[in-house]
Amino acid sequence: MFLRWTRTGLMLLCATALAACNAPATESAPPRVSLPNCDGHVSVSEPPRRAVSLNQSTTEIMLALGLADRMVGTATWTDPVDPALAAENARVPRLSDNNPSFESVLAAEPDVVLGAYQAVFTDEGVASRERFAELGVPTYLSPSNCFPEEAPLAEPVELDDIYREVQEIATIFDVPQRGEALVAQLRQRVADAQRKAVPHRDTSVLFWFARTESPYVAGSTGAPAIMTRTLGVRNAYDDVRSMWPQVSWEDVLARDPDLLVLGDLTRDGEGDSLAAKQEFLRTDPAMSRLPAVGEGRWMSMTGTEMNISMRTITGIERLADRLAELERR
Repeated sequence: MFLRWTRTGLMLLCATALAACNAPATESAPPRVSLPNCDGHVSVSEPPRRAVSLNQSTTEIMLALGLADRMVGTATWTDPVDPALAAENARVPRLSDNNPSFESVLAAEPDVVLGAYQAVFTDEGVASRERFAELGVPTYLSPSNCFPEEAPLAEPVELDDIYREVQEIATIFDVPQRGEALVAQLRQRVADAQRKAVPHRDTSVLFWFARTESPYVAGSTGAPAIMTRTLGVRNAYDDVRSMWPQVSWEDVLARDPDLLVLGDLTRDGEGDSLAAKQEFLRTDPAMSRLPAVGEGRWMSMTGTEMNISMRTITGIERLADRLAELERR
């Protein structure tokens, strides 16, 4: 995406730069918080009051921490907001359903910008972290997504990485006790889900995210792998170290998963919706013969649940319920 500055935008930027150059020199205050963050740091001198969140998952963390009054914009929504957060979310302006323009983010006058995926902090997404830094705007990137989604990871993401993100955002906004309380709540939900599911390493689960031709499925390093490890079952692609590898249906047939988790995505791409996936499985000559399809051993999940976020805990709960149901058959 090529960004185009308007003449007014350029004049304002130049005026701001000239004012900064002509201002009397003062010793800058040391940062109140400085946290290592992916390949850099995020530093703030005081609790932010005008935050922009570029992704739904960072938005929902902020809303759950009671920070709606500190938010001046959200963007890149893949699913309806968590119903428990809907009232708070209604208080916050939505800049865009998808990636906002760099100009629209700057127009909100943010004092910090948060993003959940490496891709939003690129020129093809919104803008690089360096471009924000040049204008004095600190940025925070989810520590679970420092690298592109297709990149192989040396270590899988863990639940502790999600808890860490909650606590780091709470620290940046100077509400550490809220962060501790939210993490304790999330841990309790996971423990309750583990008590429901019957661990069985012979049970394999395939997570199909998108596309009917060369589908994207869950590898061993992302949110679905967290779910299977937590509940003691096996991810069908636990031998692939990227989050969302593309595979062939022939390989899926050879692996013969016991349960299919079908991504129900709200975007309009080919094979994205639950209905499109179900139609493909029922009508494709090869996949319709898969035992899991014939016996109806499938379930849906939202894109937000299948990506690394607080909603991953919701995914754990729902998968535990489905596994318990299948065990009772």
